[in-house]
Amino acid sequence: MLICGDVPLPLPLGSISASSAPTVPDKDDFDEVFSKLQVVTHPRLIVVGSDAALAATLTRLMRTDRLHIELAYVSEHSSPATDAYHLSAGARAARTALKGTAKPVPLIRDDAGIALVGLATVTAPGGEPLVGEAYVDDTRLFSGTATNMHVTPTPRMPGLRASIDPRRRWLPRRWIEGRAVQLGSPAAALTRDDVPNPRAVKRSTFYRHDREWLLVR
Repeated sequence: MLICGDVPLPLPLGSISASSAPTVPDKDDFDEVFSKLQVVTHPRLIVVGSDAALAATLTRLMRTDRLHIELAYVSEHSSPATDAYHLSAGARAARTALKGTAKPVPLIRDDAGIALVGLATVTAPGGEPLVGEAYVDDTRLFSGTATNMHVTPTPRMPGLRASIDPRRRWLPRRWIEGRAVQLGSPAAALTRDDVPNPRAVKRSTFYRHDREWLLVR
């Protein structure tokens, strides 16, 4: 188990071997927990923390070729990741982490090699309208201007869906599903799972990785 940041530990997990890490763990923070898992026949890693912690963990599993490790997520409250994968939170999530079954789901990543587990949001710097063009596979999501663009993974194929904010609040949000979404813009501010990208981007692509990951549900 990896406890990320100052988060409460549900009672069902009180007797599980645990390692501690920052709220958003870096690559060196996984050394201890990976050394424990490498001697386990059927390794399962329980991440207690935020969507950003889960995304950092999945990114590390992907980059180190450890996607055979089952991954369970225990969030204190519901979040974009729990919504995307229909997961529970709190004590119920802890019980699922212990007794649930791991099943393969699409792994969504971006062109920077960072996994997405909940929500990516693209806006224009300074609160201006987002200028550019975006496609989900061969379907145009927008061209010209938009307020915000959102990308979230799905537990089923093709793997992700994307939308832009409706121009009128009363209009329904239109999601488009696909394998990949590509954005081109003069300047865009990207936030992945509540972690802002350090600089504006001109291009951003999210797409389904060639391997799946094992999510405990």
